[in-house]
Amino acid sequence: MFVRTAGERDLERVCALLSETWHATYDAIHGVERGNEITAEWHSLASLKSRLVRPASEFLVADDGKMLGGMAYAAASNDGKTVTLYQLYVLPAFQGRGIGSALLQEVELSFPEAGRIRLEVEAENTRAVDFYGQRGFLPALEQVQGAASPEHVLVLEKLL
Repeated sequence: MFVRTAGERDLERVCALLSETWHATYDAIHGVERGNEITAEWHSLASLKSRLVRPASEFLVADDGKMLGGMAYAAASNDGKTVTLYQLYVLPAFQGRGIGSALLQEVELSFPEAGRIRLEVEAENTRAVDFYGQRGFLPALEQVQGAASPEHVLVLEKLL
């Protein structure tokens, strides 16, 4: 798989990837019905299209020429010093093969002016917590405003 910038032609495949990955990861935590609601809202074509045109952002896919194995989306703060990683998902069948690491590395390289990268991850998603911890992410010193449910969300950051 190679990492490249996503385009509008990728969005339907990204929707399918997000739905499969979200359900595999979160159905046990939130239930299938809540997973369907979140996928319909957060992973809709309209939502994804808006990310393609957001200034100071990067929307990436991992592609082998036949299928997408992963995706990532991040955006810089107004001053460009902090990058927020909003999404990094790899299809379950492709996890553990370096795709998530490649996507994360490309996100980090896409924002040369940034001094830190920050993300929120559900504490119960221990596989993701471990993934980010192995790549240098530590608990942030301050809670980010607007965390969905702060008691269940970890804010992690890494200095770049």
